Amino acid sequence: MNTSNAWFETTAVHKSQYPVSDIPEIALTGRSNAGKSSMINALLNRNKLAYVGSTPGKTRELNFYNVDNRLYFVDMPGYGYAKVSKSKSSSWADIINDYLMSREQLALIIMLTDIRHEPSKDDITMHNWLVKSGTPYIIAAMKADKIPRSQINKNIAMIRKTLNAGSDIKIIPFSSQTKQGRDEMWSAIKSCIPSLAEDEE
Repeated sequence: MNTSNAWFETTAVHKSQYPVSDIPEIALTGRSNAGKSSMINALLNRNKLAYVGSTPGKTRELNFYNVDNRLYFVDMPGYGYAKVSKSKSSSWADIINDYLMSREQLALIIMLTDIRHEPSKDDITMHNWLVKSGTPYIIAAMKADKIPRSQINKNIAMIRKTLNAGSDIKIIPFSSQTKQGRDEMWSAIKSCIPSLAEDEE
């Protein structure tokens, strides 16, 4: 798979606007300032492919990024931004729920948290949903460059305990700035998508 061959394909707010394809999809979910767009750019070694808003809560729809016609990254609206009205927050939740509950191509969810802090109530709610859904998921502990390396394992343990995530759930320290965790994240992605794992053979 050529990760350099990637492009923004479409924006969607309901099912009729989703791409018509059977390509596996990887959805990124997290708080409004979690760094979903930055993570997509880091994974693809691009600076400005995914739009990084200066204002949290900017993403209001599903953004589909096609990677070499082999997979899609789906940047979902963030949750938990206090300045968003309740009606708008509810609307975004509907967009997220409709996608996560109905999309057959969804192969993996990457849930972003901040490695510096305990997961929020919204993070816990999202994680509980992931557990019940049965969809494979990975937790990305973002901003790993902002804490000493000696503190990473301690903070990962804090995140695991707060979310009550089982020992089988991968929690990967990640930095969009330094690309720390990039290779481990790609390895985890490929292990969930057989067609990508074949590239390693």
